[in-house]
Amino acid sequence: MLSAASTEVVRATLPVVGGAIGEITPIFYRRMFAAHPELLRDVFNRGNQAQGDQQRALAGAIAAYATVLVDPDAPPPSVLMSRIANKHASLGILPEQYGIVHEHLFAAIVEVLGEAVTPEVAAAWDEVYWHMAHALIAAERDLYEAAGVESGDVWRELVVADRQLVSTDTVAFTLAANDGSALPGFLPGQYVSVQVELPDGAHQIRQYSLSTAPSAGAWRIGVRRIPALAPDGTPQPAGEVSNHLYDNVFEGDRVRVSLPFGDLTLDESSDPLVLVSAGIGVTPILGMLDHLATERVERRVEVIHADRTPARHAHRAELTALVERIPGATLHTWYEDLGTRPAQDRVRAGRVDLETVEVPAGATAYLCGPLPFMLGVRDALVARDVSADRIHYEVFGPDTWIPSAS
Repeated sequence: MLSAASTEVVRATLPVVGGAIGEITPIFYRRMFAAHPELLRDVFNRGNQAQGDQQRALAGAIAAYATVLVDPDAPPPSVLMSRIANKHASLGILPEQYGIVHEHLFAAIVEVLGEAVTPEVAAAWDEVYWHMAHALIAAERDLYEAAGVESGDVWRELVVADRQLVSTDTVAFTLAANDGSALPGFLPGQYVSVQVELPDGAHQIRQYSLSTAPSAGAWRIGVRRIPALAPDGTPQPAGEVSNHLYDNVFEGDRVRVSLPFGDLTLDESSDPLVLVSAGIGVTPILGMLDHLATERVERRVEVIHADRTPARHAHRAELTALVERIPGATLHTWYEDLGTRPAQDRVRAGRVDLETVEVPAGATAYLCGPLPFMLGVRDALVARDVSADRIHYEVFGPDTWIPSAS
């Protein structure tokens, strides 16, 4: 906990600092990348930086953590901290890097708030930062120890054993050890980081969910090509890493990959499950279903997937086959455009409508897909009496859902 003096200062200044944090974080990143360009080139996602997603995520995290420290009624930040720590571990973040962040974050705070940052205010917020930093450092140390590696030693060179086209714009890569030995295990729902060298010399990193059961021995990821124009014609940042993998990586190529991490993992209870995905968000759901089918787990499972068209539905046939292998599972699919195919009992045109799905009592839900989609599904599940603390999610990118996370 914070000291009594710092708690009072942070409580009094939280509205000011919190209100300015959206202005502070872009300045912080600009300062840090000017001093350490290698961080933007080789660690941070340049696309998220250009869109401002990373800035919003950091702003939300700092404000949420400070609120928890000074408000005894605020929910514990365990979910927030776990998600950040797992992402950091998948990047191989080291304790000393927190000092770099501290230096440039506080310089940005002073630049924005000026004389309002008295020595007393600076000391209090310094305490907030290091409270959060030390909590993350401890969590990351535990993750490294659980993986059996030294801090930051998460990267391995693997070989592409198989490449398969699984939709019109998605490929699945099966990754194996160079010597043919089994890869380390993981939990259903976890992901790995993949680092590639781009034409400009940058070594960019992205995370990809593992889409098979842990017992497979190899790792499989799904990579969707992201063009510069969205399907509706709206400009969007092209996928630097995903497009590079899609266009340039084939069987026999070597890829730099991290050990598996991630806190969206399937619980081992017998409670009913609601597994909801959209687009490429199907990949962690596939891993969960493969695990349930392989282990012959007896649970009721409602599987809900949304996609633009059947042609763009990655792993479409595999998803159906996995659900059929689980006695208590039912698949519900929605496509925005079915083309000339007729709608069927559980294959529908339009957007997901949970009113047509029987949501079992006491269910635990796992969501993965675009943020607006997940927010809508979460609200619909809560309206169907699914407890908010039983709704878990995975965001492919910076987590800007922090204020409404359960």
